[in-house]
Amino acid sequence: MKILVIGGSGLIGTKTVNNLRQLGHNVISASPSTGINTITGEGLAEAVSGCDVVIDLANSPSFADNDVMEFFETSGRNLLAAEINASIKHHIALSVVGTDRLQKSGYFRAKQVQEDLIKKSGVPYTIIHSTQFMEFLGGIVASAHAEGSVKLSTAKIQPIAAEDVAAIVAEIALAEPINTIVEIGGPERFSLSGLVQNYLSKTKDSLEVIEDNEALYFGSPLEDLTLVPKDDARLGTLTFEEWFPNRPQPKA
Repeated sequence: MKILVIGGSGLIGTKTVNNLRQLGHNVISASPSTGINTITGEGLAEAVSGCDVVIDLANSPSFADNDVMEFFETSGRNLLAAEINASIKHHIALSVVGTDRLQKSGYFRAKQVQEDLIKKSGVPYTIIHSTQFMEFLGGIVASAHAEGSVKLSTAKIQPIAAEDVAAIVAEIALAEPINTIVEIGGPERFSLSGLVQNYLSKTKDSLEVIEDNEALYFGSPLEDLTLVPKDDARLGTLTFEEWFPNRPQPKA
């Protein structure tokens, strides 16, 4: 099978590309650095030509409201148009559990636009709603960090390791499109504030975690189950304690 992976050099993309290649598939890892750009359209028609499946794992380089909306809308339109011309059999996009419940956040409004474009395109698709990656815990800390503390809700979170995300993405890429959303998550559920406190303790970070259920999550309020998947979600296997010793280390 010939498979194009948009965002193939990223955290999930690299692992997904490797998984699919190990299974013997012809995989194109696409990114602007390889001459395939979904924003400008450079190299896109040639990249999708002859492909059976396209996996969209690209993410906006900026989380500013206008930037992220422009990225997902432009990238989505260009990619889907190219896929229609190439008669792609299956479009897969990675999105986020709770996207429809986090619409006060500019990032999640943009992800919703991306999903809506896919649903209306006519291209057979599967949208994967993932919970937060364990590798994103540092980003959550950075987003809520102010004056020596981190203010976070006690809402539930069910993070999944990137390794598990990539494995499930590869499995879905080799299956038939379901033209709906599948949810995935990690094997354990925590409170957001409690998990971050554990993470900071393990990384020997002295930041104080303040529990505040009015605290916003990337600009959006949280209810207790906003970030967790439904009971029928596909779950990864790596626990937080198993993931932590082998987590990616910050670049020096």
